[in-house]
Formats: sequence, C-alpha cells, structure tokens
Amino acid sequence: MFDYDPQEKPESTGYAGLKIVAALVPVLILLLFLGKAEMGFTVVIVLGMILFAIKLRWRLRRRVWFWAAIIAVLALHVPLLFFVRWPESNVPAILYSFPLGIVDFLIVLGAVGLAEKLFSKGSSLNGGGED
Repeated sequence: MFDYDPQEKPESTGYAGLKIVAALVPVLILLLFLGKAEMGFTVVIVLGMILFAIKLRWRLRRRVWFWAAIIAVLALHVPLLFFVRWPESNVPAILYSFPLGIVDFLIVLGAVGLAEKLFSKGSSLNGGGED
C-alpha cells in the first residue's frame, strides 16, 4: 500500500543550501565593505544560482568538460559584473537581480546540459558509442 521499506536507510539531510549561503556571505560582506552594495547583491545572486546549478549536476563532477563549462560560464559573467552599471535608484537590487539570476540559472543548466550532450560517451560527435 505504501512505498515505505523499513530496510531502506533514510537519506541524510543535505546542507547544500546552508553551505552555499556560508560561501557567499563573505563575498557579500567584502563587496559591502568596498561600497559596492548593488553589485554585491547581484554577484551573490548570480554565484548562488551557479552554485545551485553545480549542486544539481554534482554527479558530473568527475568530468573535465563539466568544470570547463562552469569556468566558461563564469568567465562570461566577469565582464558583465564589472562593466554593466546597475541603476542607482530607490528600487532594491533584489527586484531586478533575482529574475536575472533565475534566467542565469537556466542558462547555466542549459550550458551544462549542452556540454553533457556533446561530450557524453553516447554522443554522435564522439563516435556514437554506448553510455
């Protein structure tokens, strides 16, 4: 009736969200200290979304192409974070940064998914072998 098996071990609680927040707090504090609060909130949201995407695809961590795709995505973000000027307004940064962060999260997942299709063993580009 129920899908409960007493022999199965319950999954341990993952603290990935807490670890991501703990990694991002020093970045935010540093940027606040430097007087770049608007950019700090945006950097934290973007990095948080990228770290969350990495967490979702953590099973691919042993693949070189996975880390190459993540580094390429991060490299594309650096000019955006330093050269794009965020508006100085009374609107909090979270109102326009968070939707961009969600779009960024989807782009990162798409980039990793594309890299997975291109570089997986079953890809037609790699000879069409089996997974």
